[in-house]
Amino acid sequence: MTLSIDLNCDMGESFGAWKMGHDEAVLPFVTSANIACGFHAGDPATMRKTVRAAMEHKVGLGAHPGLPDLVGFGRRNMDLTPQNAYDITVVQVGALAGVAASQGARLSHVKAHGSLYNMAARNKELARALAQAVHDVDRDLVFYALASSAMVEAAREAGLRVAQEVFADRTYQSDGSLTPRSRPEAMIVDTQVSIAQVLRMVREHKVRSVQGEDVAVQADTLCIHGDQPGAVMFAKAIRAALQAEGIEVRAIGQQ
Repeated sequence: MTLSIDLNCDMGESFGAWKMGHDEAVLPFVTSANIACGFHAGDPATMRKTVRAAMEHKVGLGAHPGLPDLVGFGRRNMDLTPQNAYDITVVQVGALAGVAASQGARLSHVKAHGSLYNMAARNKELARALAQAVHDVDRDLVFYALASSAMVEAAREAGLRVAQEVFADRTYQSDGSLTPRSRPEAMIVDTQVSIAQVLRMVREHKVRSVQGEDVAVQADTLCIHGDQPGAVMFAKAIRAALQAEGIEVRAIGQQ
């Protein structure tokens, strides 16, 4: 059986005159785009332009809902009830679905952003709220969830198809969570280190934590952050390495 993986990237995170990421340069190397919906980043015009650019590259369209925190870029924890989480997810996914429809397209998936993602990965009630929100907007959407986290089980309970996500440019803790960005070892900046981690996650379903322990992961989709320095180089090198190893790179909807 041929191994395959989806390459996803967070994008559409510019806002007004403020520019974030390298969307146009990264798009040729990924298969799915997670597009900000205006709460943590993005605005209506950016959403439309990013949807159009992703369509031109035949990249899967995904909503990337986050916390209502433009100043903190959605990376600060908030005191959020499950009902709050449900409501902000419905609004954001619905908004991007409308933008996609206006361009003659449909969404394929949803991936939460930043602290919303990390909180839901640990908190079952928040995870269930996000999954239910996605289900209630469109039950055919694929739910992207941190591998082996609470989000995976919540999505399955809601009757959603799940894509378990791993990260090319982030380090892991022994409980399977991502190392907090506040720590100096959170990001992987060496391309070769990243490639080695990616290949092991895809082939062996394991990742080495910063504590030196092997953690089991299922790698259905691989995240590359478009806002990190060297994002284009990372995306190009990782895709080339996967293909050189005979691993197919294709969108979740094609798997």
